[in-house]
Amino acid sequence: MKILFAGGGTAGHVNPAVAVANYIKEKEPASEFLFVGTKEGMESTLIPKQGYNIEFIKAHGFKRSISLANIKTVAEIVTGTAKARKIIKSFKPDAVVGTGGYVAGPVLLAAAMMKIPTLIHESNAFPGVTVRMLARFVNVVALGMGDAAKFLKKGCRIEVTGNPVRPSILATTKSNAKKALDLDERKTVLIFGGSLGAEKINEVTVDWISQIAKERKYQIIMSTGRDNHYQGVMKHFGENGINLSEYPQLRVSEYIYDMDLCLNAADLIIARSGGSVSEMTALGKAAILIPSPYVAGNHQEHNARAVERSGGAVVICEKDLSLKTLKNAAESILENDSVLEKMSQASQSIGIKDATDKIYKILQELINNRK
Repeated sequence: MKILFAGGGTAGHVNPAVAVANYIKEKEPASEFLFVGTKEGMESTLIPKQGYNIEFIKAHGFKRSISLANIKTVAEIVTGTAKARKIIKSFKPDAVVGTGGYVAGPVLLAAAMMKIPTLIHESNAFPGVTVRMLARFVNVVALGMGDAAKFLKKGCRIEVTGNPVRPSILATTKSNAKKALDLDERKTVLIFGGSLGAEKINEVTVDWISQIAKERKYQIIMSTGRDNHYQGVMKHFGENGINLSEYPQLRVSEYIYDMDLCLNAADLIIARSGGSVSEMTALGKAAILIPSPYVAGNHQEHNARAVERSGGAVVICEKDLSLKTLKNAAESILENDSVLEKMSQASQSIGIKDATDKIYKILQELINNRK
């Protein structure tokens, strides 16, 4: 197979594409892949780290108000589609797969016009504008959550596949992950606010960590996100009188590159509720989910509520997030093994582990039907 992937902006759009590529590579070692993204998105660093090649085009979303930026965006769509056609002609893919983000628009549109088999994947319960626009043009819309189907126009082919989970996440165990990370048997809490960071989550979790640090009761792995979030977090710890070098059980970094190990090692996850929800549920992890209020269609709260209904998560909306609400939720879970186990089982009950295989088989079908 030769597959061209288009998606980016955040790790939530990049990781599903990487998961599918890795799975196909496992099934068909001779396969070739090329990714298309933007230089500003997380894909510019994440894709090369995975050993894959990437080409760049310019792509931005429309502003909700009338502005000159929207004129620039229209121009970028035209030039981006033209460049995408050149990339497609050069690479000659058997199929083109989009995983979200503005960059998927011009690439999938160009592929559809060139009669290349196309699949767009939507990981959230509320589909993004790019997916809604492309649904009428692509061959298949693959959904991570069935609830998203009601927001798409009738007539397009919809397949509920679940969200791709990187094989590396499913390839290890909790005990092996803890060993690889040099963690002991204390409960481990994993905290992240998305690849771009979340200031409110950082602020409140730092206060909670600072309050419990001296007890050395839990091991905590925290990703602050980029764009100077790390410096702000370190300053906040200092203001709270916490010198992280004195607390080896506290690990704070700008970005977690070995997330597969950290997810497996975690007993409790405190995070946003974007694409990582599929990884949490596939592994059966108890979670405190804090949906981003700044996303289109409030899709993160839709995702979080689905896990909450299963019993696998506690949802705290950002407007309600405080030291008190976080402390009460986290410690009521961590201090009660039966609650933690019940949440873990509930989370696993809605997790889908074979999404990559489902997408792989759909791609096989699309490619074979074209021949």
